[in-house]
This record gives sequence, C-alpha cells and structure tokens, in this order.
Amino acid sequence: MTDPTGDFDPEAPEEREVAGEAASDRSDFLSLMAHTYRGELGRTTSWRTRIDRTTNWAVVLVATLLTWAFSGGSRPHYVLLVGVAMVTVFLGIEARRYRVYDIWRSRVRLLEENVFANALDPEGVKQRNWRELLSEDLREPAVKTPLVEAVSRRLQRVYFALISVLIGSWAVRLTVFAESSAGVVETAAVGQVPGGVVLASVALYYAAALALTFWPGRRRAKGELQSRPDTDEWK
Repeated sequence: MTDPTGDFDPEAPEEREVAGEAASDRSDFLSLMAHTYRGELGRTTSWRTRIDRTTNWAVVLVATLLTWAFSGGSRPHYVLLVGVAMVTVFLGIEARRYRVYDIWRSRVRLLEENVFANALDPEGVKQRNWRELLSEDLREPAVKTPLVEAVSRRLQRVYFALISVLIGSWAVRLTVFAESSAGVVETAAVGQVPGGVVLASVALYYAAALALTFWPGRRRAKGELQSRPDTDEWK
C-alpha cells in the first residue's frame, strides 16, 4: 500500500501559504475568525480567573488580620502594617496578571468591534486596519497596558479599598484600643523604629496609593466595561 502523504512537501510554496488562501475566501475567513474568537475568549477567561484568585487571597488575608488584631487588647498594632505590605505584594502580582490578561482581552474586543458588531449592524468597522493589527499581534504578541496603568486600575477596582481598611484599622488600633496612656507617636513605634518615622512612612505610602488610584494619565487600554447614562432598552 502506498503512503498517501508521500508526495506532501511542507516546504513547497503552496503548502507554506495554505492559510493565506482563507484571506481571499469569505466563508473560510469568517470560519477562521469564529475559531480564533473562541480561542482568545478561552484565554481571556482563564486569566480573568487568575486575577480573581489573587483578589480572593487579598480579601481573605485582610479579614483574617482584622479578626486577629481586634480579638485581644495585647495584639501588636504592627501586624496590620504587615498586612498592608502583603496586600501590596498581591497588588503587584495582580497587576502583572492583568497586563497579560489584557493581551487576550484586547484581541477579543478587536474581533467583537470589527467583525461581530458589524455583522449584526453593518455601520462600518471601528478600525479600518483591524486585520493588520490582529495579524501583527498574533505574530509578535506584546503587552499593551503600562505597569502604572495596570496598578492604577487594580487599585481602583479592589486594592485601594483594602489598603484603606487596613490603615484605618491601624489608626483605630493606635488610638481607641491603645492600652498605654502614651501618645499616638509613642504608641506607633515598632521595635527600635521611632513612632514618628512609622507614621511618616505610612502617610507617604497612603499618599502614593491615593495618587496612583486617581492617576490622571490618559488611559491606553480600551474595552473595559463602563456605565451608560441611558440603558432603558436593556432593563
């Protein structure tokens, strides 16, 4: 019996460019886009789950520390500052995951805007060179969201609230639940570190978090869910 693949030459020009035929065949091209959309949507969902998992860790950590810190009068106040440091670590991890997630999300939005939306209501594509943009990104994937923007987005969504709760609880622990009659500055001391240094460091940290949360820079990533003033038709 002869081998049916014996004449197959993967180096032949027609075999190397076999996928290019889909560019000139409308039905093949639309079928290819449908499969591409499913694949990119699956990647987006997978990375979105990773982001949610990091958020869950941070929320559980904050709840656990608050419960422990206020369960007795002898609990050291600096445990809440350790919680702030851990939440900051989670913020860094989630910002990195968000940047990778945005690679696949941007491709999904590109297909939704220029293929599916135009198929349902042909008013024209949002980006006339969308095929070129998608082709370049498939050949050379690149992170599109700057690190500062990713951190700012995650602070706005989750982490600024968690940091505020921890620092607010720390301030309450220093004042309302302080065991000694010493002032706030003396009570805030951690080991050999003076209380003034600790208070100044926490204030600078919170100011930096506040500035990043309401970072006024122009947003580069597009496609995130936004509210609309008029949604009566969808209620």
